Amino acid sequence: MAHATGKYADFEGLREQAVALRRQGYSLRQIREKLQVHNKEILQRLVEGEPPPEWTKRPRAKDELRERARELRKQGWTYNQIQTELGCSKSSVSLWVRDLPTPEPKCTPEEQRARMNAGLARLRATQDQERQATKLAAAEAVGKLSDHELFIVGVALYWAEGTKDKPHARRETVEFVNSDPGTVAVFLAWLELLEVERDRLHCRVMIHESADIEAAERYWADLIGIERSALGRTSLKKHNPTTLRKNTGDSYRGCLSIRVRQGADLYRRIEGAWYGIVGAVRPGDLSNRT
Repeated sequence: MAHATGKYADFEGLREQAVALRRQGYSLRQIREKLQVHNKEILQRLVEGEPPPEWTKRPRAKDELRERARELRKQGWTYNQIQTELGCSKSSVSLWVRDLPTPEPKCTPEEQRARMNAGLARLRATQDQERQATKLAAAEAVGKLSDHELFIVGVALYWAEGTKDKPHARRETVEFVNSDPGTVAVFLAWLELLEVERDRLHCRVMIHESADIEAAERYWADLIGIERSALGRTSLKKHNPTTLRKNTGDSYRGCLSIRVRQGADLYRRIEGAWYGIVGAVRPGDLSNRT
């Protein structure tokens, strides 16, 4: 049944074959493959006048959905309402009813905005509940920390946030700076585990000069359990009015710097412990030794 590629000289012969196949229940795709006719226009001409087989027609169920969608649209239903009612895609609804006029709104623009805002508020409340439930479950899963677990956490925390010795800048000092009160509390608990006395700690606030410095000093002093007067001199950062800062307002309290006096030996222990953690996951890796 094949013909010379790209040539349709025996059109009538091809048509006779195509019609015979069509009447046997072949689809256009099957006829195309059978006769090797890849020109869409010629393929359509070959079967012109021959109805497609029943099995290639759209399912009747979709026709019924289309008619129902049109009825609902005429009643003033929105795309979203029709989609929910019929359980079909919004794109299908649009295709089925796009020739129908848009129904008149049943409420004023103000009422529509109020409904939208109320819906968004309900959605955000649900999302907040789910978010808080996830956080609470994760917090409860931690349970009580053993001394060893706290030790590992503290070493990793310091190595992420603390001052580190470098080959080009030797400074075996223990200094930790952070703005998060929870992080500071964990660091202090870790120092206590390592039996670092509080009188070895030098604490000072680091903050923009435009902030409420007195309030920030009181906040950090209360958090770590010392008198405000026991804090070191606050380090002020000049305020640049051209820079758009988000850390402003009453909740902005700057950072707290905690330095351990005579901390060279402690620093070496921290660094060595960190090497141990890295070595536990990457045995033989000496690339981070300083």
